[in-house]
Amino acid sequence: MFKNYPKRRIKLPESFNKIYKQQYKSNREGQTRASWLAQKVESWMHKKVASDVVGLHNKKTLEIGAGTLNHLKHEKSEKYDIVEPFNELYLDSPFLKQINNIYKDIDEINMNQKYDRIISIATFEHIVDLPKVVAKTCVLLGSKATLRTSIPNEGTFLWTLGWKLTTGLEFKLKYGMDYGILMKHEHVNTAKEIEEILSYFYSVNKCKTLGLNKKVALYRFYESSEPKIEIAVNYLKSI
Repeated sequence: MFKNYPKRRIKLPESFNKIYKQQYKSNREGQTRASWLAQKVESWMHKKVASDVVGLHNKKTLEIGAGTLNHLKHEKSEKYDIVEPFNELYLDSPFLKQINNIYKDIDEINMNQKYDRIISIATFEHIVDLPKVVAKTCVLLGSKATLRTSIPNEGTFLWTLGWKLTTGLEFKLKYGMDYGILMKHEHVNTAKEIEEILSYFYSVNKCKTLGLNKKVALYRFYESSEPKIEIAVNYLKSI
């Protein structure tokens, strides 16, 4: 199972490497017109993930791929840990004071810890060893806890058309380069592949879309529950 994981990213040309970090951060923060517009639409993902909590809450939460901590515009927690490898993204964030523990990798977290909820927004499409990460969420969740995941509908026509006409066009005009190369480097998992992995490790996966259905949508949201602990543990032992 999952023999093609961990995946390998395509190598970026040197011209892309020179602008990569700044482009990544400005895109996350909505600093350009296209990324600002994209973030307005992306707020759907954040709202879906935060829909199980209202205002200040004390549910012990782990966010995977916290980036600039922009999800904390949508919820506030007294017990909030993050996994984020790029500290440049959050170091100047006003939300940093709300974070309890910061991990660069999920492997750093003691597997005896238990979270009331694990969340992730626009991150699972980036993770090269996604089955391992999802398996570990199964072990880290407490009873009646949920994994709440929002993702772009990568691998579908509408999603591709959406970024080509916004961020892709803006990138082309600014740098004269193909944004599609950057997308292939970043998005290593399609929405279909992510759903398959969630279904393998969780018995219940409720899906909602921003669009007509899974094939014609911009984003998906999954609420995953009833983790298959034995399957997850055996998988982690096998890798």
